[in-house]
Amino acid sequence: MQPKPHIVHLPVYQPGKPIEDVKRELGLDEVIKLASNENPYGSSPKVLQAIQQEFANISVYPDGSAVALTQALAKRTGLKEEQFIYGCGSDEIIALITRAFLLPGEESIMADQTFSVYKSNVEIEGAVAVEVPLRDGVHDLDAMLSHINDRTKIIWICNPNNPTGTIVPEAELIAFLDQVPKHIMVVLDEAYAEFVTDRSYPDGIGLLPAYENLVVLRTFSKIYGLASLRIGYGMGAESIIRLINQVREPFNTSRVAQAAAIAALEDQEFVQECRDRNAEGRVYLQNELKRLGLESFPAHGNFIMLDVRRPSGEVFQELLRKGVIIRAGHHKYPTYIRVSVGSQPQNELFIRVLEQVLGAEAAKVRL
Repeated sequence: MQPKPHIVHLPVYQPGKPIEDVKRELGLDEVIKLASNENPYGSSPKVLQAIQQEFANISVYPDGSAVALTQALAKRTGLKEEQFIYGCGSDEIIALITRAFLLPGEESIMADQTFSVYKSNVEIEGAVAVEVPLRDGVHDLDAMLSHINDRTKIIWICNPNNPTGTIVPEAELIAFLDQVPKHIMVVLDEAYAEFVTDRSYPDGIGLLPAYENLVVLRTFSKIYGLASLRIGYGMGAESIIRLINQVREPFNTSRVAQAAAIAALEDQEFVQECRDRNAEGRVYLQNELKRLGLESFPAHGNFIMLDVRRPSGEVFQELLRKGVIIRAGHHKYPTYIRVSVGSQPQNELFIRVLEQVLGAEAAKVRL
């Protein structure tokens, strides 16, 4: 069987290692996973109630247009119902955008260390991923503008950026959008938006009326705690959303996921509690890393990317053997690891184990 020649080099996406596998492989009783930026506090109790009620309809196809969820989001955002699209996680919407708009040989601009799904989907369509180096872990918007040419079709901005956790402030983003030609789409991925507490952070949804070439992505996987249900959403001009919907499969989100998402939206008290606890955990980790003499990027999501000054793969394995799963293997930052902000006991355990792994080296840095 001969595949498309332009996909043979693509890496298979490697998710965070499952807790069950680590326990079995290493014979450990207690393992914590701080690799996939999941919500350590789960989901709202209202979500669990909605899921249980939906079990009665498990044999019935879902609403392909997710009308009830659309109404809830339209009410919350002030957008029209025709401005929403849903996917099996926001990952699928990324794939749908590239399927709908990219032709072989066209170019798509992105950071050189960002969410890997942008590049893989661009290349699946036979288009060219133009990777622009980050500047101090942040999107270099001026450099991205300089790479625009007559083949440019889509620009991707991950804000906060995964994996560095940095943000593009509102003033810089608006100045950037004002300079992007109107026929070029800008996809603003705000998967971690609800965790941000910095006042300079832009609200991408609020920018949609002014920029018809802007598409904003959000997800229920992170702060809402619905990662296993796989449901994300995109927002943009009606004309763009209509085109993306034309390449979407009919029933790509389940009844259970839609019901859970509606219930999650209704419990904003839970969201605020998670935001507050995440902010506290983020500050704790940042302070502890400073105590250990370790540098990290300014963090604004529910994860921190830090320099362990050793090959990250080695540190990953040593932490794994002690029952802590983190993320390593960032090709542009070979000595950096990414750790999710967990519950306070998980955060304290991570710091304790990290200090053990780095040992004398960390102590030497502090001196």
